Amino acid sequence: MQSNSFAMSDKAERQHAPKLVGALALFFVGLCSGGANAAPGAVANVLGKTIDSKPAAGAPGGPGLAIHSSKVLTCAQAGPGVFNRGVVLVRDGLIEAVGSKAEIEVPADYESVDVGDNWLMPGMIELHSHQAGSTSIFVNDINGTIYLTNPGLRASTAVVPDNEWVMRGLAGGVTSMLFIPGSATNIGGQGVLLKTGLGRYEENLISNPGSMKLAQAGNPERWGPLFPGRSFQNWHTRNTFERGIAYANNWIAYEAGEGPKPLVDPQFEIFLHLVKGDVAVSAHTQIYQVELRTIMLVKRQLGIDVFVDHGTFDGWRVAPIAEAEGVYAIVGPRTLDSPWSPMVNWSGSNPERMQGIHAGYQELGHTKIGFNTDAHPSTINQEELSVQAAMAVHYGFDDSEMQTVRGLTIIAAEAAGIDDRVGSLEVGKEADILVVNGHPADPRTVVERVWIEGQDVYDAREGRAW
Repeated sequence: MQSNSFAMSDKAERQHAPKLVGALALFFVGLCSGGANAAPGAVANVLGKTIDSKPAAGAPGGPGLAIHSSKVLTCAQAGPGVFNRGVVLVRDGLIEAVGSKAEIEVPADYESVDVGDNWLMPGMIELHSHQAGSTSIFVNDINGTIYLTNPGLRASTAVVPDNEWVMRGLAGGVTSMLFIPGSATNIGGQGVLLKTGLGRYEENLISNPGSMKLAQAGNPERWGPLFPGRSFQNWHTRNTFERGIAYANNWIAYEAGEGPKPLVDPQFEIFLHLVKGDVAVSAHTQIYQVELRTIMLVKRQLGIDVFVDHGTFDGWRVAPIAEAEGVYAIVGPRTLDSPWSPMVNWSGSNPERMQGIHAGYQELGHTKIGFNTDAHPSTINQEELSVQAAMAVHYGFDDSEMQTVRGLTIIAAEAAGIDDRVGSLEVGKEADILVVNGHPADPRTVVERVWIEGQDVYDAREGRAW
């Protein structure tokens, strides 16, 4: 006879514990949030923008909104990618219509906003961020270096909604982010997908879990006391995946009435989502040999969706295999594979030129290329996500068909499995909209205004934050 506190009756009960922890955390954050001067129901984000009071035009529950612009970049994978002299209609936080002013009839009761010569585009998506949470000392992720694989750790427990770093990213155009654990171990835990400017954790939440973080080579080799080599890391990672997949299959069989009820193991709950295809593995993987191993092990042999979340140094050489296996390359923050002897000695790569990494993937036929900053206060911050695209173009990435804009938006959304909600300006999707004063991959371009789910969360006229 087996009895423990995790032996609950169904999926909802198994998820109760992390929800309770999150609720308690939100309660204590609320005690310290200092919202005494806000109107009932109102939340002021770190940029001082008050939201969730009386619904504004475009927001859920508010009147309709029509945004007029000289150019609309839809980033849709099918249909028109650009509308000159365009308009976007928003109602109840969703996009109601997109097209040219000549084609779209604006209802008389809609509020109109004309952004003049500025452009509209979807909100950018950062898939490698460590800036949504905090420790007692500084903004950070969770980095529990207890075991070499820790699939049960949850980054969601560390989230501090709308902290200063997240809000600066919002001012740089990032409206959705994947907040993930660190890379000190091969499996750091579970990431959480969040919006960036809606005030409360519940409103910001897109998906929890949002991914499982895998890290191979480099950082985990410093894990003590073993300081494991790559062979042991590969064996141990595979062993964890196989046990997790077996756990998931046992639960799937039970839910279908085809097997006994298993014991709940919080360490392996994430594998139910992975096996069912609800989320993917986000892989901190770089260097050709290591990246190849990630794709062959996780996607080809075990059948789990995975996207590359670094892909630097000579990782671009794996592009044909990644493309064939449907593995997205969300590349960054390094943009060059350099013939510099220390890097040659460490990575094994020796390019014959200063090789642009994004360009390398593209030149070898990869079509699903995105960008990331590995956002952390000690390295590069996520408000510089568009700068990664600019640097990719500088080093040879072809942008003749708006590949940079797609890489910042819809490609990232597809990789994370949230393209049904965000990533493009299409009817029925959430109205995450940027006003920019030029091409997003031009480093001179700035973000002038941001709507998330139809809510006006940033306006540079009220004080530029980036």
